[in-house]
Amino acid sequence: MAHKITVFPEGNADSLLVELHDGRKLLFDYANRHDPEDESNRCVDLAAALKERLVAARRDAFDVVAFSHLDGDHIDGATEFFHLRHDPRYQGQDRVKIEDLWVPAALILEEDLKVEEAKVLQAEARYRLVQGRGIRVFSRPELLREWLRRRGIKLEDRERIITDAGGLVPGFRKEVDGVEFFVHSPFALRQNGELTDRNRDSLVMQATFNYQGRESRLFLSADSTHQVLTDIVRITRYHRNDDRLAWDVMKLPHHCSYLSLSDDKGKDVTQPVEDVKTLFETFGQRRGIMVSTSKPIPSDDGDDQPPHRQAANYYKGVAHASDGEFVVTMQHPKPSRPEPLVITVDGFGARVEKAIAAGSSIVTSQNAPRAGRRSPRAG
Repeated sequence: MAHKITVFPEGNADSLLVELHDGRKLLFDYANRHDPEDESNRCVDLAAALKERLVAARRDAFDVVAFSHLDGDHIDGATEFFHLRHDPRYQGQDRVKIEDLWVPAALILEEDLKVEEAKVLQAEARYRLVQGRGIRVFSRPELLREWLRRRGIKLEDRERIITDAGGLVPGFRKEVDGVEFFVHSPFALRQNGELTDRNRDSLVMQATFNYQGRESRLFLSADSTHQVLTDIVRITRYHRNDDRLAWDVMKLPHHCSYLSLSDDKGKDVTQPVEDVKTLFETFGQRRGIMVSTSKPIPSDDGDDQPPHRQAANYYKGVAHASDGEFVVTMQHPKPSRPEPLVITVDGFGARVEKAIAAGSSIVTSQNAPRAGRRSPRAG
């Protein structure tokens, strides 16, 4: 059985499911934008779609649920869908359980949250961290010392469930489990002799899949700006971890916003800053798949919010140059009826499953196996 990556059409929102060949399921963000009372709303019913997957697998829980940060486009509806351990009001047989919750440190540490759903998820993460089970926090461990001390807990007693940038997530080995996760963010920079924590509230990582000896990589970029991506590229290359920047599938940052490429939108095409250009053009593998979790790409600049046509034009150019694909979730397979984007990862690499109408039936076709791929270039 191959690995599967499914990205759900939820407008400008993120929900990505990884299903491993051994049956484990990892969900990255949850934002259900479906509205059954709005006929113009074409978002999938995420709750129903995910429960259908679990029922088919005879399961009532995800092995991992990761929240990259607490913005609404990453958490909408989560407190109605998941079984939360800290409060009986969020429990019940119809709710989906979370075996391990993955969060950046800021989700624990942030004060004065304004949105109730964010407060509830923070309470769940804090409860699990205090209990010392069912959670993994991504951070420089020292950042959590004082928060833990105020609750009578020694940092040393929780370090096993804290993972810093530049390391692998424990419990996943690509040779055994078929996947490993390398953490890029949150990270710290040394400035004037002191460590400064950067991008504390966003989880960025690379997943490397192994299937019958063939490796394929998924890059999860969250809502990273070009400044953050620049830091990630420079730090990773400084430590000679160039292979950790390689990608076959790129979940594009921030719903195809030009700000993930540059401060300058450009008239027709956003030209990325140098290090971001390197990430996309040097480390993107041949026939790579770029996924924009966004509304359809506009034809004009009437809306300042993403997606931006200039950013999309840049990504299209990268895809064309590498014989790859640029896919917009709310346009797949067509804007009038978007459906979940399914990517198969197996011995042939990563490829989009394509549904093609054949009379009244639907058949599945897949891209031809790749003859090869580029290797990350140094320098």
